[in-house]
Amino acid sequence: MSTRIEKLKDAVEAAHECKAVHKGSNIVVDLFRDKVSWDGVVEVFDLEGHPKAKHCYAWSYIARNDVQYVTVLELPPVDSAESAVRVAVATGQQK
Repeated sequence: MSTRIEKLKDAVEAAHECKAVHKGSNIVVDLFRDKVSWDGVVEVFDLEGHPKAKHCYAWSYIARNDVQYVTVLELPPVDSAESAVRVAVATGQQK
C-alpha cells in the first residue's frame, strides 16, 4: 500500500473511529456548468465497526502548503465517489 493511501486510511480511521480497509481507487472529474470543478483520485475504504456506514471515500489536497484530508461516509445522499466529491465541494470540505 502506498504512503498516500496509508495516510488516507489513517485519516479515515481517526475521523470515524473504526477500522478501514482500502478497497480501490476511482478517478473522478466533477463538472459544474460545463467546467471542471474537481479532478482527482478518490480512494474507497471498507469500514469495519462503524455503526452506520460500510464505506468511506477519501482524498487529499494541498492548502497553504499543508496536506488536508477529506473523508466522506457513504450515507445518503452519498452513494459513489462522484457524489462524495459533490457533497464535499457543496459543504465546503473541499475548497
